[in-house]
Amino acid sequence: MEKFRDYKVTIGIAPVRRDKFPDPKEAFKNKVKIMARLKEIFGSIHDVKIVDLEWLNKEGMFFETEDVAKIEAYFRKEGVDGLFIPHCNFGQEEVVGKLGKAMGKPFLLWGPRDDAPPPNYAWRTTDVQCGLFASGKALLRYHVPFTYIENCWLDSPLLKEEIEKFVRVVTVMKDFNGMRVGQIALRPRQFHSVIVNEDELLEKFNVEVVPINAAEIMSVFNKIYGSKKDAIKHIVGETTEAINCSTIKPEDLDKMAALELAVMELAKTYGIKAFASECWSEFRTNLGMSPCFIFGDLSEKGLPMACETDVHGAITSAILSAAARGESPNFLADVTVRHPTNDNAELLWHCGPFPKSLAKDAKKRVMVECHGQWELKGGDVTIARFDAIGGKYSLFAGQAVGTDGPSTEGNYIWIETDDWPKWERKLVCGPYVHHVAGIHGKFIPVLDEACKYIGNIERDFV
Repeated sequence: MEKFRDYKVTIGIAPVRRDKFPDPKEAFKNKVKIMARLKEIFGSIHDVKIVDLEWLNKEGMFFETEDVAKIEAYFRKEGVDGLFIPHCNFGQEEVVGKLGKAMGKPFLLWGPRDDAPPPNYAWRTTDVQCGLFASGKALLRYHVPFTYIENCWLDSPLLKEEIEKFVRVVTVMKDFNGMRVGQIALRPRQFHSVIVNEDELLEKFNVEVVPINAAEIMSVFNKIYGSKKDAIKHIVGETTEAINCSTIKPEDLDKMAALELAVMELAKTYGIKAFASECWSEFRTNLGMSPCFIFGDLSEKGLPMACETDVHGAITSAILSAAARGESPNFLADVTVRHPTNDNAELLWHCGPFPKSLAKDAKKRVMVECHGQWELKGGDVTIARFDAIGGKYSLFAGQAVGTDGPSTEGNYIWIETDDWPKWERKLVCGPYVHHVAGIHGKFIPVLDEACKYIGNIERDFV
C-alpha cells in the first residue's frame, strides 16, 4: 500500500563548550564520544536526518557569539526542524540562548554525567551538569521553550528513550506549524458542536482552513473517474483483497476509489495535511454512495480524515498521527455508550470510517453500504481532543486500553480508563464534544511536551 506521506525530520546538533575553561581539549574528547553515541541513536530512528558542526571549525563545536548567525543560516539551509545542543563541558549559556532564540525550533538540552573529580585537588575537567543549570536559565531569559533530558551517562537507556520522544515532538511541531486543513463542503446544520473560528486558528496557531466546495471535488472526481482506470483498479484490488465487499456494487467500488484519488489530488494541490469533510448528503446525492470507508483508507495512508466536517477533530488526528510518526493510523470516534458492566469502560464508535489495518480480526472485515464493519484491536490507546470555547484552546488527552465489550455494527472499540467518570465530566463540561481522536500506543508524554511549543493552549490531561 502506497503511503500518502512520510514523517521525515532533520535535527541540527550543535555541540557546545566553554570558551576558555575548563580545558577545551577535554571538551573535544567528550564531544567525540557524545557524537558517536548520538549518531548511533539517531541512526536507529527511521526518517531522521542529522546535521552537525563539523564544518564550523576543527573541533566541530561552538562557543563564539559570532558563530550563532553562521550556524543559524546553515541549519536553515539544511531544513532543520529541531535543535539539539549537547554540552561537552560547562558550555556557553550566552550562545546557547542566542541560537535557541534565533532558530525558534523545538530545543533539546542535555549533557552527559561528569566523571568523578580527580584526586589531589586537581581541577575538574568538564563540569557539564553545572553548565546545564546556567543554560536552562539563559533559555528562560530568552523565552525559549525547551525539552530537558536528565543528566545521564552516554550508555543510559534513558538517553535513547528521551531522544526518540523528542523526535516525535519535533514531528508534531513540523506538522502543526503552518498546517492546512481541508474543509470539504459544510458542517451538518445541527452540529453546533463542530463550529470553529478560522480567524483564531490562523492567528493563534498559523493553522489555515482551506474550503473546498462540492462542485470542486466533483470536478476532480469526474476527471479521475474518466481517465485513471489503472489507479482505480489498483485501489479496488487492495480493498477487495482485504475486505469482504460481496454486497457492494462494482460501480460503487470504482466510485470509492476515484473519490479517494480525488481527495489525495486536492491534498497535493493545496498542501493539505488533514481533511474535515461533510459525509451525510453531498456524496450520497452526487454519487449515490457513502464516503465512510475511504475516510478510513485515507487515514491509513497518512492523510487523516475527520467526518461530519469536524475541523478540530482533523487537527487532533493530525497531531496524533505525527506523534506516532506513521507507525499506526489514527481513528476519529464518537464517544458513545458506557459499558454495561464495567463502569470505567466506554464505547468509541463510528459508522464505518476506521482504518482496515486496525481490525481485531482481519478475517471478519466486511463492508456494508460503503461502511466498514469491524471491531478494532485492543492494546494501549491514546485518546485526544483539541478544542476551544471563547477563544481559549485546550488539549484533552488520556491513556486507555482496549477491553472486551458487546459487539455492535459499524467500527468500534471498547476502551477501559482509570476513572471514566472523571473523563466524562471533562468531556461534557468542555470545551469538548462527542468526537475524540484515538491512536494505538502511549503518546501522552509526547503531547505534553508538544503543548509547550504550540503555545496558546492549555494541557487538560487525565
